[in-house]
Amino acid sequence: MLTALIDDAAMFPPGLMPIGDAVPAHMCHRSSSYGGLVGPLVVAPHALSGLDLLLDPCHVLELTVVAPDGPQQLPAVLAAASELSVQLSSVEVTVPSRWSPDELFGALKCVSTGAIAVFIEIPRDERRFELIARCGRTPYRAKFRTGGTTADLYPDESELADAIVASVAAGVPFKATAGLHRAIRNTDPAKGFEQHGFLNVMAAVRKALEGAKAGELAAVLAERDPKRVVAELTDLDPASVTALRAQFLSFGSCSVSDPLLDLAELGLLPPVTAEDLHR
Repeated sequence: MLTALIDDAAMFPPGLMPIGDAVPAHMCHRSSSYGGLVGPLVVAPHALSGLDLLLDPCHVLELTVVAPDGPQQLPAVLAAASELSVQLSSVEVTVPSRWSPDELFGALKCVSTGAIAVFIEIPRDERRFELIARCGRTPYRAKFRTGGTTADLYPDESELADAIVASVAAGVPFKATAGLHRAIRNTDPAKGFEQHGFLNVMAAVRKALEGAKAGELAAVLAERDPKRVVAELTDLDPASVTALRAQFLSFGSCSVSDPLLDLAELGLLPPVTAEDLHR
């Protein structure tokens, strides 16, 4: 259930780890006892230019590249990655603010990504449901923003529940990004933001796959009792686990250690120490 759940976004806010530290730290994570939980390193396009000096010839670096300016960045990203000894597993594309769905999908058709997964960051505006539905008729996957550095970047429970229901109905796998540092719904002690828990999201996806409506999912997303949330995820048979993870692929976190420590505290992983985390 937890395999490759955490995409390592250490270089993005609020972590902002320099690339010279992020690459070796990521390789340590991947080679550790908990390495199976850690997905690719997430980088911005400009990071590719200096990456070759940091690569270890004994280990292939798996990457996800974010294209914040839209599909027009993809040709350069794909070309730069092809010159490196890396595994580019996916790209994440932001939809420019004034682009229609027709413009977006037309531009993506012009880019040959081959076996590389393409995630479309679904904007939180009137285009979102059409974009999700149309992703269901393409190989593209969805990316939902679940937080950020300001309160307005956090969707509430109802908004996120609607997005999950729409993705399940359209058969569109998704990943989440930002704000999911903790396993269970919480209030950020420093900034006061209401933050979603990644286990709450998993539990909500389970409900959606069982046919639950958005209101029930919103209640699961708002649940703060760890025992209730964990209980939603501990009685699943193998087929249900496979279906769950085929729908909710991963989440990006600027900290790999915070989710791991939460999972260990909840008894879902063996105890994790600071030494284990290679920090």
